[in-house]
Amino acid sequence: MAKITYREALNQAMCHEMERDDRVFLMGEEVAQYNGAYKVSQGMLDKFGPRRVIDTPITELGFAGLGVGAAMAGLRPVIEFMTWNFAILAADQIVNAAAKMKYMTGGQYNCPMVFRGAGGAAARVSSQHSQAFENWYANIPGLKVVMPSNPADAKGLLAASIRDNDTVIFIENEINYGDVGEVPEGEYIIPLGKAEVKRVGKDITLVAHSRMTGYALMAAEELAKQGIDAEVVDPRTIRPLDEETILASVAKTNRAVVIEEGWRFAGIGAEISARIMEKAFDDLDAPVARVTGKDVPMPYAANLERHALPSVAEIVEAARVTCNRA
Repeated sequence: MAKITYREALNQAMCHEMERDDRVFLMGEEVAQYNGAYKVSQGMLDKFGPRRVIDTPITELGFAGLGVGAAMAGLRPVIEFMTWNFAILAADQIVNAAAKMKYMTGGQYNCPMVFRGAGGAAARVSSQHSQAFENWYANIPGLKVVMPSNPADAKGLLAASIRDNDTVIFIENEINYGDVGEVPEGEYIIPLGKAEVKRVGKDITLVAHSRMTGYALMAAEELAKQGIDAEVVDPRTIRPLDEETILASVAKTNRAVVIEEGWRFAGIGAEISARIMEKAFDDLDAPVARVTGKDVPMPYAANLERHALPSVAEIVEAARVTCNRA
């Protein structure tokens, strides 16, 4: 396996799927001549030409709607948002058109398409550009929500998302783009709806997605020094959620901490912790704990930004309390 960056893994997935299926095309702001705002589509214009790698005006509602129409007509669009913060402008097409089309037409039309782009907190870009919106989209029937935490998962999950016959919300954490990891060469598919145990442990389960998976793994290493053996589970797909893997881990460890970058109220962690307490209550030796972002708009100042986001130290402390080691 070659060692490549997260952005290169996404590029490989798109290129492979476009070579395999001529119905697949990429459209969005700066995806062609500029090679993507984050260089994810580097070289794709030269390889596939302007009919399949399409620059758009700054009009998220417009090109999202164009993508929905193309999907209904039999194509398989990949729509890139420069950031999911800007996708708010396209919410009507995503939520009221793409997500509901199959239901509202009695199965006559479907929208097999991927909306993808950078999400989560970036580095010092303040409150309008540093937001985690996965809970918004996971709340909508008809949408699948995917959030890879490393380069290999990014490649395998994006390829599966492009092949999927439903609308997929694919959120890439902006800070992860430069991460390097081993990635299988050639065709590589990770089925949607399958979590992965990133670290095996016996004392407590840490459930984390996207960038927070890395934080959970770092916390697990620190906990190991303190005699606490933590298991780390990455859902990878937020909807559909692989609750079986999460519940099996909790049944083994009897304790859980759920970690997310987003706000605490009505977050993904709230859903996961509720499912654990509903379906694995008898396995728990302590209440499920949550570590989340602070309930404030993201500050611009670097010191305040650090305080607004979850930290490895907060995860370690939550795990210690849950294990009665505080």
